[in-house]
Amino acid sequence: MQDQGVLVYAGGLVEELEEAASADATSGELVVTDGPFAETKEWLGGLTIVDVPDDESARMWAGRVAEGCGWPQEVRRFKAGSLQALATGG
Repeated sequence: MQDQGVLVYAGGLVEELEEAASADATSGELVVTDGPFAETKEWLGGLTIVDVPDDESARMWAGRVAEGCGWPQEVRRFKAGSLQALATGG
């Protein structure tokens, strides 16, 4: 992915859920608790971000990642403007 120039970011997450914490401000007040946001049998194990021209390319790279790591991969687009807001702090 690096050699092809499409890799933006890839990283795995610690698998021990007891090391997780959740922050929620949807009530208007910030509440930080130990553990994952919701009890579930599945959780996000990592994240890979690619910069590709179309959905077909994204799906192809997701397939390659799935083959490489042995786990299913999900493909989603970023919401319009979300990366710019993150980069500028807005």
